[in-house]
Amino acid sequence: MNSDLVLAVETSCDDTTAAVVAGGRRVLSSIVSSQEDIHALFGGVVPEVASRKHTEAITAVVQRALDEANVTWDDLGGLAVTNGPGLIGSLLVGVSAMKAYCLALGLPLVGVNHLESHLNSNFCDLPDYEGAPEDFPAVTLIASGGHSDLSLMHSRQKTELLGCTRDDAAGEALDKAARLLELGYPGGPAIQRAAEQGEPRFDLPRPVIEGTLDFSFSGLKTALIRLLQDLRKQGGPLPINDLAASFQCAVVDTLVRNVRQAAENHRPRQILLAGGVAANKLLRQELANLGEDLGIPVRYPPFRLCTDNAAMVGAAGWFALRQGRHDDLALDVYSAMEGCR
Repeated sequence: MNSDLVLAVETSCDDTTAAVVAGGRRVLSSIVSSQEDIHALFGGVVPEVASRKHTEAITAVVQRALDEANVTWDDLGGLAVTNGPGLIGSLLVGVSAMKAYCLALGLPLVGVNHLESHLNSNFCDLPDYEGAPEDFPAVTLIASGGHSDLSLMHSRQKTELLGCTRDDAAGEALDKAARLLELGYPGGPAIQRAAEQGEPRFDLPRPVIEGTLDFSFSGLKTALIRLLQDLRKQGGPLPINDLAASFQCAVVDTLVRNVRQAAENHRPRQILLAGGVAANKLLRQELANLGEDLGIPVRYPPFRLCTDNAAMVGAAGWFALRQGRHDDLALDVYSAMEGCR
């Protein structure tokens, strides 16, 4: 690389994002164009709508990222883009745009795994925030709408998978619960707001997959459906806030239980949290309590780096480019990871 500056793009779902990152840590700009209001009309992300909106926004978002960082195309040393996992149509917009820039400018282009990016969000330095130290090994939890992955991180580019979801991810479970409780979209923040006004008085399961650190949340969702059916038979208004609090507690307890087991097994130097569900206040608090109990520091990104963003892509992409890896016009996209087992 001729320069430490990387322009990154992330379009794996419904946010069109671009960022300029220096040296794999320092975020010079991070622009997010959200489609939340559009997809709220449907109660969830509509892939065809998402890809169309990415196409409309991508050029302007990239230019805003350059302008905010006060750099030009000539200042850049490379390009990075999420190429999976994610929605194929959305990924294709970002990858196609970056291939065009690669071809026009002669800059190296590297594809970045979406989950690797989320882990690297912990190490991003912002003007008002200093990222986590590069202190390894670290037990990491990615909790998002599509993933619940528990790993042992040996370096910023080497992770060992310890456990993952067998069915619904934590964020997906929260979204579905919010839909069942008619709390609106996006589900995670809606559940949290309702839970803050309620008490976790309903006994919902904390699924265990014996002999593994894997997660399963589909049974928890089914338990909520059956509980709602029973309460409706009894008549009267539903205790929505208490139901939200009970469901949120069940999800958080399940995540924290497996993190505890991983930390006790591997005695890491730190515990790192990432992904959209990392913005959940209860999860942050319970992991902080776990860290105090075990004497292990727990760290997580600021709220604005928990959801999808291109700064984390630039942080991960910088390391790949520095090591001489680049994909350029041969870069392809993929929708899912291989099975966790």
